[in-house]
Parts: sequence; C-alpha cells; structure tokens
Amino acid sequence: MDIIEMTRELGKMLQKEEVYLTYRIAKQAADEDKELQKLINEFGLKREEISEEASKDENDKNPERLQELNREMRKIYAKIMTNERMIHYNDAKDNFDALMQRINAIIQQSSEGEDPETADYISCSGSCATCGGCG
Repeated sequence: MDIIEMTRELGKMLQKEEVYLTYRIAKQAADEDKELQKLINEFGLKREEISEEASKDENDKNPERLQELNREMRKIYAKIMTNERMIHYNDAKDNFDALMQRINAIIQQSSEGEDPETADYISCSGSCATCGGCG
C-alpha cells in the first residue's frame, strides 16, 4: 500500500471516530436550528452595519450609533453562545480540533525525522523555560 492509499485509510478511520461523529451530529443540529441560524444571520448583518458606520468619514460618523450597534451585536452574540446547540457544537468542535492537532503534529514531527512511535502533540504551557519547541 502506498502512502496515499494509507492516508485514505486514515481518513476512513477518522470518520469512524466517536469524536468525529459527535462533531458532525452537533454541526448538523446547529445548522438545522432555525432560531440559531436566524441569530447568526442577525449577527452578520449587525457586523456589516458596524463596518459601514466605522468606515464613514469622521464628519459623517456617529459615535453613539456605533456604540448602540456594538451593544446590539454583543447581545446577539451572547444569545448565540448560550444556545444549547451552539454550546454542544463548540465543545464537539474543540474535541475534534484537538484530535486533528494531535494527528497533524505526529505527521509533522515524523516528517522532520522524529520517531513516529513517540511523536505527539504537546500543548504550549506558556512558559519557555522548559520548552525547546518554538526555537
């Protein structure tokens, strides 16, 4: 089996992983939630309004209007982020992203000559004192 065939097999295995299945189900549920999609659309429209107001000439810009639009956008965002389906989607996506980071780190490190048996993703703790990872 060549490397491309093996990669396709890896893709098939990935699609059978519980983390992937949970993510796909959560994404579908969020996509089908009409109220959530309405809020997401409202959020996008509000961002456009803010962008339009912010890009006006200083003489035409209305700071009070800009503040009001920002307040409205934050309220919409809060509703989006407290929606149960969005919460579940974000959690599922974070778990799936973590799996993908780990897979990609193992492949990347292996391509740099590391031992594939021990290569793995190590998250950054923020302290450079004990790390040689960033260079």
